[in-house]
Amino acid sequence: MNERLSSADVIFMHRETRNAPQHVGGLAVFEPPVSGFDYDRLVKLLEERISLAPRYRQKVREVPGHLANPIWVDDPTFDITYHVRRSALPRPGTDAQLLEFCARIQSRLLDRARPLWEMYLVEGLAGRRVAIITKTHQAMVDESGAIDIFEVILDAAPQPRRTVQALWMPEPEPSSVRLLREAVKSAAVRPRTVVDTARVGLEDARIAVQRASMRAGGLRHAVRGVASVSRSVVRKQPPSPLQVELSEQRRTAIARTRLEDYRKVRAAYGGTVNDVVLAVVSGALRGWLLSRVVPLRSATSVRALVPVSVIDDGDAPHGTISARHPAGAAVESYRRVRPLLVDLPVGEPDPLLRLTQLRYAMASHKASGRAVGADALAALGGFAPPTLLALGARASGGLTRRMFSLVVTNVPGPQLPLYAAGARMTEMFPILPLGPGQALSIALTSYDGGVYFCVNADRDSVRDADMLALMVEESLAELVSSIEQPEAASGGDPGGPVRAPRRRGRPSVPSSPQSPTP
Repeated sequence: MNERLSSADVIFMHRETRNAPQHVGGLAVFEPPVSGFDYDRLVKLLEERISLAPRYRQKVREVPGHLANPIWVDDPTFDITYHVRRSALPRPGTDAQLLEFCARIQSRLLDRARPLWEMYLVEGLAGRRVAIITKTHQAMVDESGAIDIFEVILDAAPQPRRTVQALWMPEPEPSSVRLLREAVKSAAVRPRTVVDTARVGLEDARIAVQRASMRAGGLRHAVRGVASVSRSVVRKQPPSPLQVELSEQRRTAIARTRLEDYRKVRAAYGGTVNDVVLAVVSGALRGWLLSRVVPLRSATSVRALVPVSVIDDGDAPHGTISARHPAGAAVESYRRVRPLLVDLPVGEPDPLLRLTQLRYAMASHKASGRAVGADALAALGGFAPPTLLALGARASGGLTRRMFSLVVTNVPGPQLPLYAAGARMTEMFPILPLGPGQALSIALTSYDGGVYFCVNADRDSVRDADMLALMVEESLAELVSSIEQPEAASGGDPGGPVRAPRRRGRPSVPSSPQSPTP
């Protein structure tokens, strides 16, 4: 029985354009064992375990006439060497070269005629390191139990767990007549699906008509624009570097921080590690905006969509782990990821007040009792962060892009080393796609004592993405230094930057109902 794409999956497929690919990515760095780690080992590992993720051998098949949502069908010509590719940097490869290569990979659309994922083994990094870059379409990972390919290849020990390569015989691809017959049958049983499919199709047609009208009626719009220039000037909102017309290319930047620093700040001022993370992101955005000479008032904020894992009513209590998934990495209760809109106080110059404001903002969500603690997420078996990242990206797709300026995801990961065929993973950087009109996204995950940020940005509009990544490290250092220097002076060097006064002790904020740690 072929599974049909959900309405959300279809929307992701229809909204995807060359300027806005709808796949999530990951960049992981590994230290090979003495015996080495090469392309053949990676392919062999995937061949043995890909049966744990059946979706990765399936492709999307459209229903004639779009009478129903497309279905997932086995790809009879599945070739794992097409999806797993080998690349190399000129030795010794630098981080800058790796990030440039990664950005070019993430900029390209996936081939819809094949299963919607790719993996790249990148050799030649300095220090004998290798990197694995992945990209997976958001339609591939949903709340029904599908997982990211990283969960399949990673182990908790240098010695890979024993797996048996299952004999795979692809099911015959259904004919067009069969697809039509099943679509009619499904419509008779669930007529609501016909309405949903038609709505998605009409939306897609509306977008196509609008694009055609823009091309055909360019002169007419130009004439009208001249006639109404005064009105448009009055109504036009102030330009924001976070809202741009996307190009087809991307730019990536990374920041490396230590989890212990976030825990120190949390221990000193209360709240949760996630509160500290959002305060760090707010400080980084503030510094980046000021470097672009964007005027900021004390009340200026940037609205971010922050996907969070929740437990719905009737779900299992915290700590209950489902063994449903063969890889042991997915917890059904925790797979429900919902969007949360948070105003990041980028106008506030004092880092402690930024943290205080975010503690208040997050308190109501925590008080609901439905928020899943970071410690529970980090306790999942396997390596669930890539899957939860994909679910977070899906959550952001359900809201209109006018409601927020960027997406910030924070997925806690395991605090122990993981391995792929004996190669130790030392760093993991998640990569979020950009929504239409949004200049950048920020994704981070904690792993084995580190917290790793990745800024995915439009290449033409955000040429200083590395500056934002640097500001992340400086923003965290500012909070840590406030602990070490509780009575720091407000001025300092007259020729240096003016620092906000520090406050002795903890800010007065309501106690948080839970203080999870990754």
